[in-house]
Amino acid sequence: QLQLVESGGGLVQPGGSLRLSCVASRRTLDYYVLGWFRQAPGKEREGVSCISQSGGTTNYADSVKGRFTISRDIAKNTVYLQMNSLKPEDMGVYYCAASSYSWRGILLPASKYSYWGQGNQVTVSS
Repeated sequence: QLQLVESGGGLVQPGGSLRLSCVASRRTLDYYVLGWFRQAPGKEREGVSCISQSGGTTNYADSVKGRFTISRDIAKNTVYLQMNSLKPEDMGVYYCAASSYSWRGILLPASKYSYWGQGNQVTVSS
């Protein structure tokens, strides 16, 4: 069983930055597509970004392209989401997730992910 533990959320002003981290319980990140999702109150969970098993390919939701960057450090069993130029509409609970599906170059839906972190609140407000 793969466990994912997130950190790095919090309160930030519009235009600010945050970096989310997600540490895996074992050294298997290169077996999984790793993704970040977010869920705002009253809305469905949406895919934000994902990174391939090789780490060489990434994908982003249109709403975050150019502002968010996903990366990973295999040695630290950690995947990151660097969020810049944050907007109020970026607010929500952010989740990291791991999927054993083959990389398809698209944002996989939440149903394709088997492992999830506990969620981390991101608040963007002045």
